[in-house]
Amino acid sequence: METKRPCLIDHYERRLNYLRISITDRCNLQCRYCMPSEGLEKLTHEDILTYEEILRLARIAVGLGVDKIRLTGGEPLVRKDFPHLLPELMSIPGLKDVSITTNGIYLKEHLENIRRAGVSRINISLDSLKRDRYQQITGFDGFERVREAIQLAQSLGFRPIKINMVVLKGINDDEVADFARLSARYPFHVRFIEYMPSGLLLHNEPLRHVSNTVIRERLEAVGPFIQLPRKPTDGPTVRYRFEGAQGEIGFISPLTHHFCQVCNRLRLTAKGHLRPCLLSDEELDLRGPMRAGATDRDLENIFAEATDHKPRAHHLNSKDSESLSGRMSAIGG
Repeated sequence: METKRPCLIDHYERRLNYLRISITDRCNLQCRYCMPSEGLEKLTHEDILTYEEILRLARIAVGLGVDKIRLTGGEPLVRKDFPHLLPELMSIPGLKDVSITTNGIYLKEHLENIRRAGVSRINISLDSLKRDRYQQITGFDGFERVREAIQLAQSLGFRPIKINMVVLKGINDDEVADFARLSARYPFHVRFIEYMPSGLLLHNEPLRHVSNTVIRERLEAVGPFIQLPRKPTDGPTVRYRFEGAQGEIGFISPLTHHFCQVCNRLRLTAKGHLRPCLLSDEELDLRGPMRAGATDRDLENIFAEATDHKPRAHHLNSKDSESLSGRMSAIGG
């Protein structure tokens, strides 16, 4: 008889079965909503978890009922030997799903190795379909590289390919209809993500949030769309499909429509801290105890403590009365 796995269940009866792992704080882009114009101080090589440490913590998490892991950064593909991590991760018994979030700049040259490891789900951050504007937002002329990577991923059979757009008022919000039309022509899952204000001084001019309610109203001009039934793997996304579309669109609305009641995730930061909530600065150190000789049971207890500390809801709102002070590049938002 199979022994039932223990579960991480918080005080609000949410089962935390999804772990996002930031494997590096480094990124090859300087997106306006993420990185200050002068950059950020980088973590040292010794501060970053080794692949062996990441795998150990992943195995412990899966033993506690985590069955879904997403690898993020920074930009995960800038870390040396990244594809070598995937087969080891995929071999963990009980882990059902491994996916990757990337900005797509280095994706094309890694796609074959990613597919060979058994990963089929990729999220690609793309905030404009215009080359000049893409460079304006990211600080890098990389739009064509990302476009080619998306095309290759589609031809290689990656499903789903999710395209994440952070919508910024007066910068790229006039492109939401064009992004939505991608889902009609291709089997892409296009996600519109509300901008979350950061406590870091990112650029001289303030960036402004656009409500997903406004975006939905704009998309009605593209054509009729219906809400899709919710699946257990949906997380915070509310999903829709245009009539006859190959793909779908989705809305992630952390400010205007809190999804905290269905949040099932923990985050492991690049420096080895466990974060119960993206929008809270509370973290629990795993790296220190692990390097000091902690047993697996000791580390399990830290996972359990983080679960106990997960708040009912965050307190960010669309009026910017509060802001996120953490370094998103090292959290793995």
